[in-house]
Amino acid sequence: MADTATPQELPRPKGPRFFWPGGLSARLLTLTILFAVLAAAFALPPTLASYEEKWLLDRVRAGELASLAPDVAPDRKVSQQIANQLLNGAGVARVAIQTDGMRRLVLGGPSLRRAPYVVDLRDQAPASWLAAPFQTLLGGEGRYVRVVAPPRFRRGDFVEIVAPDAELKRELIAYLWKLALVAAFVTAGVGGVVYLSLNIFLVRPMQRITYAMERFRADPEDAEARVPLSGRRDEIGRAEAELDRMQADLRVALNARGRLAALGEAVAKINHDLKNMLTSAQIASERLAALKDPKVSQVLPRLERALDRAVKLASGVLAYGKTEEAAPEPRPVRLAAAVAAAAEEARLAEHGVTLDCAVGPAEQVSADPDQLHRMLANLLRNAREAIEHQDARRSPGHIAVSLARVEDVSLIRIADNGPGVPERVRERLFQPFAGSGRPDGAGLGLAIARELAQGHGGDLTLAETTAQGATFELRLPGAPPPASSRKRAAKGSAA
Repeated sequence: MADTATPQELPRPKGPRFFWPGGLSARLLTLTILFAVLAAAFALPPTLASYEEKWLLDRVRAGELASLAPDVAPDRKVSQQIANQLLNGAGVARVAIQTDGMRRLVLGGPSLRRAPYVVDLRDQAPASWLAAPFQTLLGGEGRYVRVVAPPRFRRGDFVEIVAPDAELKRELIAYLWKLALVAAFVTAGVGGVVYLSLNIFLVRPMQRITYAMERFRADPEDAEARVPLSGRRDEIGRAEAELDRMQADLRVALNARGRLAALGEAVAKINHDLKNMLTSAQIASERLAALKDPKVSQVLPRLERALDRAVKLASGVLAYGKTEEAAPEPRPVRLAAAVAAAAEEARLAEHGVTLDCAVGPAEQVSADPDQLHRMLANLLRNAREAIEHQDARRSPGHIAVSLARVEDVSLIRIADNGPGVPERVRERLFQPFAGSGRPDGAGLGLAIARELAQGHGGDLTLAETTAQGATFELRLPGAPPPASSRKRAAKGSAA
């Protein structure tokens, strides 16, 4: 019975206590915004540092050019008024130059009220270079900056200027706002493109897959619960294809489960009466045994074996109430005789199908006799029915049985000249009610045979299939010697 609980009834897993959007689309939008902001934040310090370095270097060059005025003056000196004009034009408070280890003040302004902080542009460490703009922005009012840089227009060791940082702070703030606007625009554009792309290629397909899973869970028989296949070759396309296959397999399994339940209920109702009928048939066979008719004596042993197997099967169903098989009791069994009995039950001769048993009369396998009979009968019957249902068949039906030994394993091969196994049923060949290639087939014969083989520790597989027929391989553990050699060995040991 399908579980009809809605997705809202599912228990919610314990997660973090902080706010986190529940939908995948909302989470994607949140992460896109977060990553875009982080990218802008990482790009901000080097951008501001580069801007401040350029601004300070411009002031150094302006001060350096202003310092050339005394060199062209008649007495190599300028008045304080001209010096102040030069300094104001360059936007600095002092200009000094060092040559051959001697530092000389070229242009001097009024005395400073506080010591300036130093920025050396000759060899600046990355950490101090990145931190310089924030030191300027977060510093107090009325501060001065002392800048040291290599000269360009003069000869010397370095050029040094002292300038107020108020204008630099205003320039940095204005530039910061411009960066914020540009970053916001770029972040919105790039983030929007990234979000829409991921939403189209990832989120929407995942939402369709999730919706199909929820709908299938609520009602597995709903035909609209299938996920639409996009034909993509990436992980999303593979997930869609695998989900579609899983839903198809589950529907088959649920149908098989329902049919098995109905079958079990029907068996439970008729099994008791069937056992009584079989008991009556046994009593009748015992009365027939008292007759001296040769024909009756020839047929009676096979009738008694068939009745015994039927009674055991009916008793097992009553005892377990399930489709479980009793544990096998393996012992050496002559395979040729078992194949002949199974062929008789499969009615090969009556339907014109010839049997070629390439097994010696003394060859043996280790198996439970009753379960081996059921496995062989199911395989031969399936082969006969496949041959009978082949369209436009001209040659007579033929089934070949052979035995091979591989180490301590017996390999029984059953090959027919039928139409082969259709490709559409090969994957579900051994599933109950799903592995039949015929419209009127129940798909139980191969499933039962394989279950019995696996109960012995072996297996049943489709070894080969073509348009000219199919070959099944029954593997059983153990390879007992032929019955005749075993008897000779026993006589030799006794002697």
